[in-house]
Amino acid sequence: MTTETRLDSVFHASSREELAKTYDAWAASYDADMQSLGYVHPAVIAGLVGRHIAKSACILDAGVGTGTIGHLLHILGYETLIGIDMSDGMLAQAASRKIYTELRNQVLGEPLDFKTASIDCIVSTGTFTTGHAPVSAFDELVRITKPGGRLIFTVGTTVWDQQGYAEKLVTLPVMEIETTEIYHPMPLSKTESGFTARAHVYRRS
Repeated sequence: MTTETRLDSVFHASSREELAKTYDAWAASYDADMQSLGYVHPAVIAGLVGRHIAKSACILDAGVGTGTIGHLLHILGYETLIGIDMSDGMLAQAASRKIYTELRNQVLGEPLDFKTASIDCIVSTGTFTTGHAPVSAFDELVRITKPGGRLIFTVGTTVWDQQGYAEKLVTLPVMEIETTEIYHPMPLSKTESGFTARAHVYRRS
């Protein structure tokens, strides 16, 4: 199966179960495949974390995947990294990096098994996009973020408009701190090169 075919499969999965199975099957080659597309989300998020977050912070990687963003943050000196994902295959790849203090199979959009106001920073890279985590996931993400903590995440521009992210976020106790320019997260993809996104930084009130 080609990388472009796998992308189509994850963007058009008919259920969360199908999405998890698709990522399980993709996990072993995911990093190399996405690098071949010039995938830039992790670098953008790592830059924003470096700008806004102290090295001592407890960071939750929501939608950890293979742990690419954690790998970058570890290089930058962040040591307290927790990850959640719905795919056991992806979690196994993240675990093999030996940089996460904890990894759990949890689903964004469902209740999360973390205490209220227990996380300094949440990062989410490429998870709020077509066919993936719903905007309702922010209720739980905000709940578990400490007052003054940050939520740093990417959202596809089409999804942002169609699923009402701006309207949702204004109902929650968060304040926008920074939003990047629109960019192409997979510029070398033949089928997804027109897909665009922004990265956002919000502060928990």
